[in-house]
Amino acid sequence: MVRQVFTGSMIHADENGEVIFKESVTILVEDGKIIDVTENPDQQKIDDFHADEVNNLSPGQFIVPGFIDCHIHAVQFPNLGLGYDKTVLDWLEAYTFPLERQFIDQQFAEKVFDIVVKRSLQTGTTTACYFSCLYTEASVILAEKCSQFGQRAFVGKVNMNVPRDDGYYESTDKSIESTLAFIKAVEQIGNPIIRPIITPRHALKCDMELMQELAKIAKEKDLHIQSHIAEDRDEKEIVKEVYGDTTCTAVYDSAGLLTNKTILAHGIYLEDSELNTLAKRGTAIIHCPSSNINLKSGLCDVRRLNANNIDVGLGTDVSGGASYSILDEMGLVLHVSNSLFLTGHDNVPFDYKDVFFMATLGGAKALSIEDKVGNFMAGKEFDALVIDLNAENSLLDNFTDYTLEENLQRFIYSGDDRNILSVYVKGRKVK
Repeated sequence: MVRQVFTGSMIHADENGEVIFKESVTILVEDGKIIDVTENPDQQKIDDFHADEVNNLSPGQFIVPGFIDCHIHAVQFPNLGLGYDKTVLDWLEAYTFPLERQFIDQQFAEKVFDIVVKRSLQTGTTTACYFSCLYTEASVILAEKCSQFGQRAFVGKVNMNVPRDDGYYESTDKSIESTLAFIKAVEQIGNPIIRPIITPRHALKCDMELMQELAKIAKEKDLHIQSHIAEDRDEKEIVKEVYGDTTCTAVYDSAGLLTNKTILAHGIYLEDSELNTLAKRGTAIIHCPSSNINLKSGLCDVRRLNANNIDVGLGTDVSGGASYSILDEMGLVLHVSNSLFLTGHDNVPFDYKDVFFMATLGGAKALSIEDKVGNFMAGKEFDALVIDLNAENSLLDNFTDYTLEENLQRFIYSGDDRNILSVYVKGRKVK
């Protein structure tokens, strides 16, 4: 049994989405689980806990929940910053699929995934929802790296069975067989914070038979599902050509893929009927503003999604996104919201509290893991970041005494990974 104490300033969102600021709290953690959170505690209570480790935050430091990246392509890290002169469908063919084919080389996979997990942890991502590639062996390596370095993760072996000239697809039988083998291999890792996730790439890359079979596997094994939806105008038209005059949401729904454990990246061009279906199924949308801008896909109106009772998390969508930092993505959410406001598409732009919620408890809700992480409630697991605005060589200088609320604002707008002093996942210090 390992007991930890954290004392100092704390910021998190409550179950209603309100951001709470506490100047002086003590968090008691036992074997990675939060036992108690007390404001202005007496020393006797701390002494009686008999902690193995006591962490007293300094002035200028505060603790926040770990960031949750709900959509990230681990295999695309080598392409960071490439191809943004193209739109998404051309970019996939020119850059993404050729790179993903290289992961048949397990040594290459080891090298890349070692960096992926370390770097994303350094930038505060305590939970990552990863797309891997078609190859089972490489996808298992990614799961093993997450376990090794202590990142909470959902890892998906990608499914694609629509034939391609470059051979980057599987037969239906092979796709099902390899998915089952991948699930078994991840379970054998034996780490409860590493979970497989069913990952049909898209309705244009999987036929109906495969999507239905994957939905059955998810239901039988009670697994999460991830895919893409309504990312690009051209994609919507091609879906209609392939499946008839219908929507991608209707296709996924008829396949049985829409559940309260399903997350769909992008969701820029969803029709009203689609929003209604997603809300009924409890399916979440993952907002990826960096990718949407870089590949000229569009500006997602998140207010519209929220108004239709759809949970929204954040995703870096590397390498459509140019950074694996959720902090960077939070800033871009604000830029997109301001752009929609300035062009008359949104009456109320988001503020820094809104994006803080999206990056923490909002992401947990989107992934249906809000019972485990997302804020500092007793009974949840301790995923946390210690933020230091006195960090050497950061962009921020403390010229005066700022309030805790002002310091969160400064961190979101002008901070970076240099201000993330420590990272904890289930009580384990991973940075």
